[in-house]
Amino acid sequence: MTLLDGKKLATQIKSEIKEKVLTRAAEGKKIPHLAAILVGENPASMAYVRNKVKSCEEVGFTSTLFKEPDTISENDLLHLVENLNNNPEIDGFIVQLPLPRHINEHLITLAIHAEKDVDGFHPVNLGKMMLGLPCFLSATPKGILEMLSRYDIPTKGKHVVVVGRSHIVGTPMSILLSRKGKQGDATVTLCHSYTQDLKSFTLQADILIAATGIPEFITGDMVKPGAVVIDVGINRVEDSSNPKGFRLTGDVHFPSVEPVSSYISPVPGGVGQLTVMALIQNTLLAAERKD
Repeated sequence: MTLLDGKKLATQIKSEIKEKVLTRAAEGKKIPHLAAILVGENPASMAYVRNKVKSCEEVGFTSTLFKEPDTISENDLLHLVENLNNNPEIDGFIVQLPLPRHINEHLITLAIHAEKDVDGFHPVNLGKMMLGLPCFLSATPKGILEMLSRYDIPTKGKHVVVVGRSHIVGTPMSILLSRKGKQGDATVTLCHSYTQDLKSFTLQADILIAATGIPEFITGDMVKPGAVVIDVGINRVEDSSNPKGFRLTGDVHFPSVEPVSSYISPVPGGVGQLTVMALIQNTLLAAERKD
């Protein structure tokens, strides 16, 4: 069994991007600038955004964080988005989800200009992805492709089973892996909450991607021996034995799945690390498009 070490890969990618930023600076080109809008005090969102800001600093990017109260009106948030759209100094920006209930997330996503949508959520980017055209890929699917590529895990002709059909992970992941070309050409089955006899599908998977949002949902008896298992989930589970009162776990029951799999990504330290790197890579691409 090989552990898919997202932390190790993230360190490699940071080093590569830092070299590119240094080269840009030496050539007198603009340093990439990523902005983030954080609404409210959601602990997971705050931690994720802090990680993004830290990663920007480590690779030499400029970063700006806009912290807004959860009482911000939808109109005020739209106004802030429009200001960032029109700011030539900012190459890309994200609005951290989830947003408060009184704000329409789809409306906010649509308001972000596609050329600055480094999260890859805008319909223009999703549509270009469908057609195989150059675009910003959604960060988590992009990170998973990076992980598969750097560990030389073939996808051509393989049966990939994706459990979870969110527009952020599951659905774009299924499309990307079924496209023609490198890190594609797979036969993909997309399973969800209405899939009957889910286990019969997961047991067929050469590559199993779990993105359910349910802690430790995938167990060892659901995995084909020798399968590659990618765990996208990150969940807080109460744990009185932990000083923090909780522990982080994925959507895969690691103790029972690890002995069965050939490769497996841990939580934490797996896909999450590469999701941030994908965002950084997209921001660099946004800056390069302006050269």
